[in-house]
Formats: sequence, structure tokens, C-alpha cells
Amino acid sequence: MIEQIVTPVAHDLGQFEVRRAIPSKARSMVGPFVFVDQFGPAQLDIGSGMDVRPHPHINLATVTWLFDGAIDHRDSLGSYATIRPGQVNLMTAGRGIVHSERSPAAERAEGPRLYGMQTWLALPEASEEIDPAFEAVRDLPVLEADGAHATVIMGELWGKRAQTTTYAATINADIVLKAGGRIPIDAEADERAVMLVGGEASIDGTSLGLYELTILKPGEQLLLTSGSGGRVMLMGGEAFTDRRHVWWNFVSSNRDRIQQAKEDWREGRFPQVPGDDEEFIPLPEVPKTVSYP
Repeated sequence: MIEQIVTPVAHDLGQFEVRRAIPSKARSMVGPFVFVDQFGPAQLDIGSGMDVRPHPHINLATVTWLFDGAIDHRDSLGSYATIRPGQVNLMTAGRGIVHSERSPAAERAEGPRLYGMQTWLALPEASEEIDPAFEAVRDLPVLEADGAHATVIMGELWGKRAQTTTYAATINADIVLKAGGRIPIDAEADERAVMLVGGEASIDGTSLGLYELTILKPGEQLLLTSGSGGRVMLMGGEAFTDRRHVWWNFVSSNRDRIQQAKEDWREGRFPQVPGDDEEFIPLPEVPKTVSYP
């Protein structure tokens, strides 16, 4: 039923916490997911906000999903989108992209709320150097049954498929359970994990720990339930046979490619972000995120 439980590392960013489950010493990937961050819930001070300055990515796709609040996304393709609950933003880095993430001005005036997930998907080796791309998808399929409201963010679940682009077999869903709610967790994916992000829930009778990444055994259909109500993220998909190197914001099957990306960022060879090109995050000496197979 449960293969592994990963307790995330919490990073205090002042007015809110970010909890990073993978990569970690315990686990480096779940399906194509190579990075799992959960942040909030938080109410920031009036006039303040989240400001993630322009920074680069390669050979991955980022998935941003909010439960509450809003984030302005800008990237070096010229894309601009305000992420809100119910909309998934998929940014494909491919051979290289730069983006920033900031609280919108209207949110700052009222005190921004932040509560959501950002995950990274490793691209299959043959797709790592594709052209960068961005999409914001709002029309996502929803399942309503037995006190459960499940939004399919990526891939196919419960017979419903999201139109969000996938590069490898991927599943991702946001499941909200009312008191007494229940929903089956499909068994088809090679690797699956759930994270309780609010309230309480159990998987086949075993209670889930808040913010813990619970890796499920493959091949078993399981039942997710809640006695008093809860919210659970489901993620996973195709198991990668070739593992990934992760250093800071760079992910690749080739360690030399990461060295090249580090040098390119240091020397200013990545493109700039239109409308947000006056500052950037420098290459760190010692990054918080490192994982080598």
C-alpha cells in the first residue's frame, strides 16, 4: 500500500514557508516529477509580496498550481500570465528559458495570499533540448463523486484527460474531499505519490501526515478517504530508467550540460525577461537543490 514516506525540508522565507519533498536523500523522483515544493498557506503583509527575480531553467518543465492567491509569471519568450486557482501554468524550459514570479500589484495592496504547489518535470532524454514554451490551461476536467471534487491537472485519471501538454506519461490531480468523501486512486501509473496539503485524509485506512510525500506501491488500486474533510495532491507517472542530475534550477540527464548552463548564466548568455530585466538571481556558490544519481 505505502512504499515510502518522505518528510519535506521546510525553508522559512520570512512571511511564508516552502516545503521541499524532492529531490532529497530519501527520494529523487516520482515518475517524471523531479522536484516537489509546497508553499503556504500564508497571508503576507500589506504592501509586501513574493518576488522571485529572473532565473534560468534547462531540460525540464515547471508546473505551478495555486490553491489561493495569485502570481504574475513573466518569461524570456515574452509570456505574461497571472496564475490563479483553477489554472495550471506549464513552462517548458527545454534548451533554456528565464522567468520571474511576483505577487501582482493588486494583491500587494491587500496583503498577498500564497498557498500552492510548484513541481518540476524531467523531460525525456530525447526532448530535453526542445524549444522552450509556455501555456496556461484553465479548462481542466473535474470529477465529482462520493464527496470528492478532483481536478485533473495533467494526464488521464478517472477516465478524464487534461489538455495540458505532457512529454512523458504523467498524472497530476488536486483532490478536495468533503467530510466522509472518498475517491479511488488509479493503479495504472508506474509510480504514484500523494501529499496532504490541508485537513485530514487516509489512504486505505492509513492516515496521511500533513505535507508528507507518501509514495504508493505500484499496481494497487487504493481508496483515498477523509472523515472531516481534506485536500490531497496526487502526482506520478512513467518511471524514468535514466536518472537526472539536479543543480540549482538546472535539470539534465547530462552532468556536462549542467556545467554549460552554469557558465552560460554566469556569463549572461541566457535571454532576458521582457518587462523584468533590471535584476536577476546570481548563480549560487552552494545551491539548496542538488541531486546526482
